[in-house]
Amino acid sequence: MYTEFKNNFYNYSFFWLLKFHQNYVIISAIGDFMIYLDYSATTPVNREVLDSFNRASLDFVGNTNSLHNLGVNASRLVKSATKQISDILKIKETEIIYTSGSSESNNLAIKGICLKYQNRGKHIITTKFEHSSIYGPLDYLKKLGFEVSYVESNKDGIIDLDNLESLIREDTILVSINAINSEIGIRQPIEEIAIILKKYQKCFYHVDLTQALGKVEINLDNIDLASFSAHKIYGLKGIGCLIKKENILLEPLIHGGKSTTEFRSGTPAHPLIVSLSKALRLANKNLVENYQYVQELNIYLKNNLNKYLDVCINSNEKCIPHILNISILGVKAETFMHALENHSVYVSTKSACSDEDVLSETVLALTNNKEKAKSSIRISLSYLTTKEELKEFLIIFDKCYKNLKRF
Repeated sequence: MYTEFKNNFYNYSFFWLLKFHQNYVIISAIGDFMIYLDYSATTPVNREVLDSFNRASLDFVGNTNSLHNLGVNASRLVKSATKQISDILKIKETEIIYTSGSSESNNLAIKGICLKYQNRGKHIITTKFEHSSIYGPLDYLKKLGFEVSYVESNKDGIIDLDNLESLIREDTILVSINAINSEIGIRQPIEEIAIILKKYQKCFYHVDLTQALGKVEINLDNIDLASFSAHKIYGLKGIGCLIKKENILLEPLIHGGKSTTEFRSGTPAHPLIVSLSKALRLANKNLVENYQYVQELNIYLKNNLNKYLDVCINSNEKCIPHILNISILGVKAETFMHALENHSVYVSTKSACSDEDVLSETVLALTNNKEKAKSSIRISLSYLTTKEELKEFLIIFDKCYKNLKRF
């Protein structure tokens, strides 16, 4: 099942070709050897997902808001895709808001709730392990007089549930905690948090599912709002969702223009919506089998990286195996990343959406060690990753490590 790259020499452009790895489309320079270990930044597009997008684009040309047959047919297609998503996630169709991706979903959830319900209070609770698309809207709201508290965590980065409850006040209107940290892979006890928050009727609960969907089982029963993006689950960029429970209101970010919901205006991108439903369906197949396979890869990688004196593994047993964060002490993260890139190996220094500074605030929050925070890189795995790729990666890693540690 897990085979080497298979090249179909299909001319994409003069400089590029389309490579098919199993059923996934990866664009790479002609003749390049490539080891892709940055799946947490984005995933290759599943060919079935791309086909569904193409068919919806070519066969359903109407605007879903148009009253003629072309528009009606496109609208029916969106309703069918929405029904499939609702069935998979076990939610109501009316609870689905289509967005451009997780960043917009996170912004809509946080700003939408806080601006709509600010008469109840202006206190928000979050963690030190969130994505930048959480901190961005929180910083914006601080300028409007909102207050943000940060939950304490243990040595593994798991939040302290007692501390969380102690932070909840009469004016607390939102708790936003990601299911899985995008840089280290810390998995938070989302359902246990939900049980605590059920006691506080004025407080809404938002979960960023971006790194969790398609990797672990998800239960949305006690979650008020949840965000995710298609391009993290082998779908296309430019489409995502905010799940919002039916009885909750939001202040929209975008006003004017008919859509699938009053909370996010704009002509529905029906080809992207159809492709999202396909990506979600495929991502939820073989979850347990895929998780176990990635776990085996993770163990293999850690066992080999532990042999290096100046390599510190920051991801711990509470992290999902898909993300392995390490620090190479004495070498700047960006320097090591580009050294690997010179050998066509692709990893990240931090979350792909983070600012380009030299220090990882996430690693610093976990380790309280600036040296580790300056030298951390993220290796992210997939069920598409092969053992052969990791063997080759380790050979290249060794060359880069020995070369850079000489200086």
